[in-house]
Amino acid sequence: MKGSAILTKVDHTLLQPTATWEEIQELCEQAIVYKTASICIPPCYIARVRETFGPALNIGTVIGFPLGYDTTETKVAAAKQAVKNGAAEVDMVINLSDVKNGDLNKITTEIMAVKKAVGHKILKVIIETCYLEDDEKIALCQAVTQAGADYIKTSTGFGPGGATHSDVQLLKQHIGPEVKIKAAGGIRTIADMKQYLTEGCDRIGASAAVKLLKDKQDSDV
Repeated sequence: MKGSAILTKVDHTLLQPTATWEEIQELCEQAIVYKTASICIPPCYIARVRETFGPALNIGTVIGFPLGYDTTETKVAAAKQAVKNGAAEVDMVINLSDVKNGDLNKITTEIMAVKKAVGHKILKVIIETCYLEDDEKIALCQAVTQAGADYIKTSTGFGPGGATHSDVQLLKQHIGPEVKIKAAGGIRTIADMKQYLTEGCDRIGASAAVKLLKDKQDSDV
């Protein structure tokens, strides 16, 4: 697998709360040069990025991030605003309290509402696997599938744990055929990225991918 092929699956990410415009600009420029799948940036920068770089740059953002316990109405409003400002992909965090309360119907309804808000844009659902038992992960695969989301995503990268290969393998077994997987959180080696793709991930959320692969685009890695 060539480095350039991996980069086409990477959401080049900068979500630190102190991210400056200069850092966001650099991220965008790297995404264009190295042809990453998208960028993933804070909502406050979407409009400025769209104005600066135009529609050629695939902009992703986050809502209900990183804790997920905003109300459904707040998430829907945030999703609509993100799309209006120029986002083509939205990564939403589920309400983990609903998971622990066993209210999967509420989670499904919320995902459906956010998907309706983004329309034909891509919706990725972050389930934050580090807080979940396996039966909860399986139930969420069913909720995400039933709600019509485009992706299930492992992690925010802000919790006590990130993506694991065992979680990706579990999700792959239980999601519907139309749902793709995004692994994110703590992915810092080329070997890990390759393995996640081999295991069935369609996207990798990473801040280090460009640094690791920029000099290896034409090389087998």
